[in-house]
Amino acid sequence: MDNLAVTILILFLGIIVGAIAVLVINYFKGVSAENNANKLLENAKKEAEKHKRDTLLELKEESYKLKQQTNEEIKEKKLEIKDSEERLMSRENNLDKREEMLQKRDAALEEKENNLLERGQKLQEKEEKMDKILKEELEELEKISGLSKTKAHDLIMARVESDMSLEIAEYIRDEEAKAKLIANEKAKQLIINSMERYADDVVSVQTVSTIDLPNDEMKGRLIGREGRNIRTFESVTGVDLIIDDTPEAIVISSFDPLRREIAKITIETLIKDGRIHPSRIEEVYEKTSKDIFNKITEIGNNAITDLGLTKMDPELINLVGKLNFRTSYGQNALKHSIEVANLCGLMAAEIGENVNLAKRAGLLHDIGKAIDFEIEGSHVEVGEQIAKKYHENETVIDAIVSHHGDRAPKTIIAELVSIADTLSAARPGARNDSLENYIKRLEQLEEIGNSFEGVEKAYAMQAGREIRVMVKPNEIDDMGSYRIAREMKEKIESEMQYPGTIKITVIRETRAQEEAK
Repeated sequence: MDNLAVTILILFLGIIVGAIAVLVINYFKGVSAENNANKLLENAKKEAEKHKRDTLLELKEESYKLKQQTNEEIKEKKLEIKDSEERLMSRENNLDKREEMLQKRDAALEEKENNLLERGQKLQEKEEKMDKILKEELEELEKISGLSKTKAHDLIMARVESDMSLEIAEYIRDEEAKAKLIANEKAKQLIINSMERYADDVVSVQTVSTIDLPNDEMKGRLIGREGRNIRTFESVTGVDLIIDDTPEAIVISSFDPLRREIAKITIETLIKDGRIHPSRIEEVYEKTSKDIFNKITEIGNNAITDLGLTKMDPELINLVGKLNFRTSYGQNALKHSIEVANLCGLMAAEIGENVNLAKRAGLLHDIGKAIDFEIEGSHVEVGEQIAKKYHENETVIDAIVSHHGDRAPKTIIAELVSIADTLSAARPGARNDSLENYIKRLEQLEEIGNSFEGVEKAYAMQAGREIRVMVKPNEIDDMGSYRIAREMKEKIESEMQYPGTIKITVIRETRAQEEAK
C-alpha cells in the first residue's frame, strides 16, 4: 500500500515537473519568436524605404521624359498649325485672284451678250428684208411665168418623180433581191434545222369506216325487222350506215369523225353482245359516248404532257382532246396541232424565243375547230373567243387570230406559228383536196393574174403553186414587170387561202424586127 502511494506521488510529481518544463520551453520559444519578428519588421522597413527611394527616382525620371516628349509634341503641333495657317493664307490669296478673274469674265460675257443681242436684232431686220425681197421676187416670177408657187412645186415634183421612177424601181429591186437572198438563206436554214429534228408520219383520215361482220346473218340483225334497228341507229348516232352487197361488211359514213368513232364502237359492242334492238342500241350508245368523252380527256392530257406544257384549264384540255376527232382536208387536227407545236418549239429555240410559249401557241392555234360546228363564226374567231375565255397569254391569242393572215401578227411567235402551220399543211400527202376546190383555186389564181392592167394572159401551173403572167411589152416596161409581180403577190396573199407558197413569174417579151430590102 505504501509502495503504491509512493508510486502515485512520484508519478504526480513527474507530471508537474513535465508541465513546468513545457511552460518554460514555450516561454523561451515565444521570446525568441518575438525577437525574430522584430528583426523581420526592421528589415521590412528598411526594404520599403529603399523601394520607396527607388520608385521616387523612377517617377522623377519618367516625369522628366514625359515632359520632354510633351515639349517636342507641342513644338510639332505649333509647326503644323503654322503650316496650316500659311496654306490657308495661300488659298485665300488664290480665291481672291479667282474671284477677280471671274468678275472680269462676267464683264466680258455681259459685253459679248450685248453684242450678240445687237447682232441678232440686225440679223432679224436683215431676214425680214430678205423675206420681203423674196416675196416680191416670187410674186414677180409668178407674174412672169403665169404659174403659182403651188403649181410650180407640183410640176417640179412630177418631173422629178418621172425622172427618178426608173432609179427608184431599180433600187427597190436590188434591195429586195439582197434582202430576199439573206432572209431566204437564214429562213431555210432555220426551217431545215427544225424539220430535221422533228419527223412524224403523215396520217390521212378518211370520212368512212368499214366494220367486218362475223357472218351475213349479223347484217340482217343489224337491219332489224322492217329496218327499225338501222333507223334507230342512224337517228341516235347521226351517221349513215351503208349496207351493200359486200359480204360480211358494212360501212359507216360521216364527215364528223367523233360521231363516226362513237358509231363504230357502238356497232362493235352490239355485235359482241349479240342483243340488237332499239332500246339496247340507245343504251350502248350512251355508254360509248361517256367512254369516248373520258378518252377525249385522256387524249388531251397526253398531248399536254408530251409537249411539256402545264397549267391548262381542264375544259380547254377537253377541247384539245376533241381535236383528235376533227379533220381538215383529211388531216387529223390534233396531229396537225401537235406537229405545229413541235416545229414552233424547235424554231423558237433556234432564235432564242420562249419555247414553252411557242409550243402552247402552236397547239392552240386551231382550237376553234373543236367547236366551230357548234357556234357561228370561223374557227379563227371561235379560237380567239376560247383563248380569251380561258385567259390565255396575249401571244397565244395573237397566234390564233393571225395564223391564216386575217390580221397582221404582232409577235415573233405568231410568225413562227404561221410558218409551222404552212409547213405542216404543205407536207406531201398531209392533206387531201377535192377536185372542185382545186379547180376553183386555179381559176381564182388566173383571175387575179388577169386583173392587172397591161397583162396579156396569166397561166396557173404546177397544181396552183406557180403563176406565169405574160405582159404587153408596149405598155409595161421592165420596172413595171417588177411592180406587177409585187402587187400580184400582195393581192394573192390578201384574197386567197392556199397551202404552201405560190411562185409568181412575170414575163415581158422583147422582139426586135427588121426588114431587109
